Amino acid sequence: QVHLVESGGGLVQPGGSLRLSCVGSGPTFTFKNNDIGWFRQAPGKEREFVATISASGSLTQYDESVKGRFTISRDNDRSTVSLQMNNLAPGDTAVYYCAASGGRFWPKIRADEYSSWGQGTQVSVSS
Repeated sequence: QVHLVESGGGLVQPGGSLRLSCVGSGPTFTFKNNDIGWFRQAPGKEREFVATISASGSLTQYDESVKGRFTISRDNDRSTVSLQMNNLAPGDTAVYYCAASGGRFWPKIRADEYSSWGQGTQVSVSS
Protein backbone atom coordinates (compact mmCIF):
# COMPACT_ATOMS: atom_id res chain seq x y z
CA GLN A 1 0.00 0.00 0.00
CA VAL A 2 1.25 3.46 -0.95
CA HIS A 3 0.65 6.45 1.24
CA LEU A 4 1.09 9.92 -0.28
CA VAL A 5 0.50 13.00 1.86
CA GLU A 6 0.35 16.53 0.48
CA SER A 7 0.83 19.65 2.56
CA GLY A 8 1.50 23.35 2.12
CA GLY A 9 -1.75 24.56 0.64
CA GLY A 10 -3.53 27.68 1.80
CA LEU A 11 -4.93 31.07 0.88
CA VAL A 12 -2.64 33.51 -0.90
CA GLN A 13 -3.10 36.80 -2.72
CA PRO A 14 -2.53 37.07 -6.48
CA GLY A 15 1.17 37.31 -7.18
CA GLY A 16 2.04 35.39 -4.05
CA SER A 17 3.84 32.08 -3.59
CA LEU A 18 3.24 28.71 -1.97
CA ARG A 19 5.35 25.59 -1.66
CA LEU A 20 3.57 22.25 -1.71
CA SER A 21 5.14 19.05 -0.45
CA CYS A 22 4.32 15.42 -1.09
CA VAL A 23 5.74 12.73 1.17
CA GLY A 24 5.52 9.10 0.11
CA SER A 25 5.68 5.95 2.22
CA GLY A 26 4.50 2.38 2.34
CA PRO A 27 5.73 -1.11 3.25
CA THR A 28 6.29 -2.08 -0.40
CA PHE A 29 6.78 1.39 -1.84
CA THR A 30 10.22 2.53 -2.99
CA PHE A 31 9.89 6.27 -3.43
CA LYS A 32 13.06 6.71 -5.47
CA ASN A 33 11.76 4.29 -8.13
CA ASN A 34 8.62 6.29 -8.88
CA ASP A 35 7.89 9.25 -11.09
CA ILE A 36 5.82 11.77 -9.16
CA GLY A 37 3.24 14.05 -10.70
CA TRP A 38 1.20 16.99 -9.49
CA PHE A 39 -2.36 17.46 -10.70
CA ARG A 40 -5.06 19.91 -9.74
CA GLN A 41 -8.83 19.99 -9.84
CA ALA A 42 -10.94 23.11 -9.65
CA PRO A 43 -14.65 22.98 -8.77
CA GLY A 44 -16.69 21.75 -11.71
CA LYS A 45 -13.62 20.93 -13.77
CA GLU A 46 -11.71 17.79 -14.58
CA ARG A 47 -8.43 16.93 -12.90
CA GLU A 48 -5.57 18.41 -14.93
CA PHE A 49 -1.85 17.84 -15.17
CA VAL A 50 0.47 20.41 -13.59
CA ALA A 51 3.98 18.98 -13.45
CA THR A 52 5.92 15.75 -13.18
CA ILE A 53 9.41 14.70 -12.17
CA SER A 54 11.22 11.48 -13.02
CA ALA A 55 12.30 8.97 -10.39
CA SER A 56 15.89 10.21 -10.38
CA GLY A 57 14.87 13.86 -10.55
CA SER A 58 16.79 14.43 -13.77
CA LEU A 59 13.69 15.05 -15.92
CA THR A 60 10.79 17.42 -15.40
CA GLN A 61 7.79 18.47 -17.46
CA TYR A 62 5.23 21.20 -16.92
CA ASP A 63 1.89 22.17 -18.30
CA GLU A 64 2.16 25.32 -20.39
CA SER A 65 -0.10 27.20 -17.98
CA VAL A 66 2.45 26.93 -15.15
CA LYS A 67 5.74 26.89 -17.03
CA GLY A 68 8.06 29.59 -15.72
CA ARG A 69 6.03 30.02 -12.53
CA PHE A 70 6.10 26.56 -10.91
CA THR A 71 9.13 24.41 -10.15
CA ILE A 72 9.02 20.74 -9.23
CA SER A 73 11.87 19.11 -7.33
CA ARG A 74 12.50 16.03 -5.21
CA ASP A 75 14.64 14.76 -2.37
CA ASN A 76 14.69 10.98 -2.51
CA ASP A 77 16.53 10.72 0.80
CA ARG A 78 13.48 12.32 2.42
CA SER A 79 10.92 10.70 0.11
CA THR A 80 9.63 14.15 -0.73
CA VAL A 81 8.60 15.99 -3.88
CA SER A 82 8.03 19.73 -3.73
CA LEU A 83 6.14 22.10 -5.98
CA GLN A 84 7.24 25.71 -5.67
CA MET A 85 4.49 27.96 -7.00
CA ASN A 86 5.27 31.61 -7.72
CA ASN A 87 3.25 34.45 -9.18
CA LEU A 88 0.02 32.68 -8.37
CA ALA A 89 -3.18 33.76 -10.07
CA PRO A 90 -6.86 33.14 -9.30
CA GLY A 91 -6.91 30.56 -12.08
CA ASP A 92 -4.51 28.43 -10.02
CA THR A 93 -7.17 27.91 -7.37
CA ALA A 94 -7.81 24.18 -7.02
CA VAL A 95 -7.20 21.11 -4.93
CA TYR A 96 -3.68 19.92 -5.70
CA TYR A 97 -2.88 16.21 -5.70
CA CYS A 98 0.38 14.33 -5.95
CA ALA A 99 0.51 10.94 -7.58
CA ALA A 100 3.07 8.18 -8.02
CA SER A 101 3.84 5.86 -10.91
CA GLY A 102 6.44 3.17 -11.27
CA GLY A 103 6.01 2.79 -15.03
CA ARG A 104 9.06 3.27 -17.20
CA PHE A 105 7.76 5.49 -20.00
CA TRP A 106 8.18 9.26 -19.90
CA PRO A 107 6.56 11.68 -19.53
CA LYS A 108 3.36 10.76 -17.77
CA ILE A 109 0.86 13.59 -18.06
CA ARG A 110 -2.46 11.74 -17.83
CA ALA A 111 -4.10 10.96 -14.53
CA ASP A 112 -4.71 7.34 -15.52
CA GLU A 113 -0.95 6.83 -15.87
CA TYR A 114 -0.57 7.13 -12.10
CA SER A 115 -1.52 4.33 -9.71
CA SER A 116 -1.36 5.99 -6.30
CA TRP A 117 -2.78 9.32 -5.15
CA GLY A 118 -2.72 11.55 -2.13
CA GLN A 119 -5.76 13.13 -0.51
CA GLY A 120 -5.08 16.60 -1.89
CA THR A 121 -4.37 20.05 -0.48
CA GLN A 122 -6.42 23.17 -1.20
CA VAL A 123 -4.78 26.16 -2.86
CA SER A 124 -6.85 29.34 -3.02
CA VAL A 125 -5.67 32.50 -4.74
CA SER A 126 -7.79 35.52 -4.00
CA SER A 127 -7.50 39.14 -2.98
